[in-house]
Amino acid sequence: MHAVILAGGKGVRLRPYTTTLPKPLMPIGDKHAILEIVLEQLAGLGFLSVTLAINHLGPLIRAFAGDGGRWGLSVDYIEEDRPLSTVGPLFGLKDRLPEEFLVMNGDVLTDLDYADLLQRHELSGCGLTVAIAERTHRVEYGVLDVEASRIVGFREKPDLRYQVSMGVYGMSRRTLAPYPPGLSFGFDQLVLDLLARGENPATYPFTGFWLDIGRPEDYDEANRSFERIKPRLLREREGEPV
Repeated sequence: MHAVILAGGKGVRLRPYTTTLPKPLMPIGDKHAILEIVLEQLAGLGFLSVTLAINHLGPLIRAFAGDGGRWGLSVDYIEEDRPLSTVGPLFGLKDRLPEEFLVMNGDVLTDLDYADLLQRHELSGCGLTVAIAERTHRVEYGVLDVEASRIVGFREKPDLRYQVSMGVYGMSRRTLAPYPPGLSFGFDQLVLDLLARGENPATYPFTGFWLDIGRPEDYDEANRSFERIKPRLLREREGEPV
């Protein structure tokens, strides 16, 4: 099993932290970086190889991850000479990727079973499978239902529930075929393209722990929660505590 980790973003929302550290190397807890946790999880689930797509402060990520040997992984790199958004880096990898593979953002902290996601993707027959989680938003106003200039319903401060992408995907290599290397392209554009072609992506609903460490409040929450959730994120290796 192979995974591509998108680790080239500038982490603008986490500045000033990310002026000196790339987001995937931000520390969680006393001694772990986000990227370290992800690589440990992938290795524990049977993944053998990882490609890191890097740009911003890329040499620091290379120095940290190396060839992946410390996790029992084979790690290689693709380095953008300019930002290619969230899916563009994959277009230059088409000849190096297996038929089915995992893609994920480098700032995701979750106990999702990546191997099960990839297996479910392979069985779906779809070109893209999106891991999704439910989020709830409390509306701080009374919401009116209006038809023909008349109020036909009223809800006082309702909770809105919606499904969001977790930034973790199962992908088939054929999905990348229409796009040339070097094209800056986002996952939002890819999903819209697939929908326009009638190739609707599959979903992988998830109800476990998930944080996207892209905002200061989420980063702070990850650190507050880490000791409690660490046993779910990191399995103890023989002779070595998590």
